[in-house]
Amino acid sequence: MSLASVLRRTAVATAVLGLTLTTASTATAAPKRPVVNAPVTVNLTVQGPASTLFSGSLSTTGHDVTTASGGTHHCDGTNGGANTTPGATPTAALDDAAHTQGFTWDGTWYASFDDYFVTSIASVPGGADAYWNISVNGTPIPVGGCQFRLNSGDKVAFTWTEL
Repeated sequence: MSLASVLRRTAVATAVLGLTLTTASTATAAPKRPVVNAPVTVNLTVQGPASTLFSGSLSTTGHDVTTASGGTHHCDGTNGGANTTPGATPTAALDDAAHTQGFTWDGTWYASFDDYFVTSIASVPGGADAYWNISVNGTPIPVGGCQFRLNSGDKVAFTWTEL
């Protein structure tokens, strides 16, 4: 075998190996993951039996929430396996508004549901004859307030509702 033939085979083998390694590293590179739990801006309204208790725009994310009767629990849309990635939720938005605007809210934590049941907002209880309905964009949510993921621009409402 001539020296030229050996050099040619070596060059071809090196090129094939280089292409193989380049292709393999590109194929196995982790895909870019979307940003999760990024802040979203929503419009929140809290409508009590006689007046609007809060109405405004706020930036929120999913986060741990603490209530007097329910304790501290995550509230980021992954509750109950509802979503695989965390994000802003109606209950987290209510909690953010309460902290920034100086009103209180309370909710009972149900471990079997992995969510809070809102029992009072700004000292206005639901009680035996009413409850706090949660809706997004005018539609009652089909899951708990820590399970429903919000999008930027959503209109979130907690409305005192008679039974």
